[in-house]
Amino acid sequence: MTGLLAAALAASLAAGCTTSDSPRDDGRGQERSTATGDGESRAKSPAALAVKIDNARAARPHTGLNEADIVYVEQVEGGLSRLMAVYAQKLPKVVGPVRSARETDLELLGQFDRPVLAFSGAQSKLRPLIDGAPLEAAPPGKGSDAYFRGKARTSPHNLYLRPHRLMPKAPGTSVLTTGFRFGAAPAGGKATASQTVRYSAAAYTFTWSKSRNRWLVAMDGKAAGTTDGKRVMAGTVVVQYVKVRKSDYHDKLGHHTPYTETVGSGKARVLRDGRVYDVKWKRPKTKDGTTFTTKDGKRMNFQHGQVWVVFANAS
Repeated sequence: MTGLLAAALAASLAAGCTTSDSPRDDGRGQERSTATGDGESRAKSPAALAVKIDNARAARPHTGLNEADIVYVEQVEGGLSRLMAVYAQKLPKVVGPVRSARETDLELLGQFDRPVLAFSGAQSKLRPLIDGAPLEAAPPGKGSDAYFRGKARTSPHNLYLRPHRLMPKAPGTSVLTTGFRFGAAPAGGKATASQTVRYSAAAYTFTWSKSRNRWLVAMDGKAAGTTDGKRVMAGTVVVQYVKVRKSDYHDKLGHHTPYTETVGSGKARVLRDGRVYDVKWKRPKTKDGTTFTTKDGKRMNFQHGQVWVVFANAS
């Protein structure tokens, strides 16, 4: 991105945030939730915030991605990818660009207790499934004042979210019912400098930086950064091998939407502290989190910091 475009994008994001980020008062002394429209304060019912984020090349660099606790990488139509960023400890002022939801998201988010899902929209046939899922759907139509269009990019890569318009404060780590465990690294593992995961039209590379004690993220061969000029880095990277099949949905070009099965069991690779560990993953039911165990059957500890989970096809 040129300096001129970065400056323009920063200016447009700032312009979109000129109004107050505090929750609106509904006139009865209660904070109104734009996610539900029911006048109940989100503070009384903490929930994780999940945001579907565009990852086309025209959507980069991202905004607010470094504040996420977890970043999931999903395959979509045409061999491309999208991100699902989950926020609990901190809510950035702005997140985006925001894009549409997929059927895969519903199973993935079943591990959380009624999370708030921010997305730009969905196919009409998918909307009944979203409405019936155990989550709070918050597309622009339900939380319209939480979204704005940036001026530095063209649609559809310019929709941004103000998270504080959906919930008054960060819910805290208690809502992260993922099954992840953090702590000291286990014995074993193999020293590795980098790991690359490829889809047919997208690639992710994670390179170990000893000085930063983090994995530096690259997308399609280029270093990933954010609009505030910072690198995207992960404390732990999980390459989770899953079954990816065709769903019943497709895009306007006829490309079937991949469905990523995150319930079940299989193999995974966990990257932390400059080493890679071959582990097993297990998620018995949709409402369960995912556990990762080493070859000796012990739970795999993650490094503290942002976790990236990249879903790769097991076949």
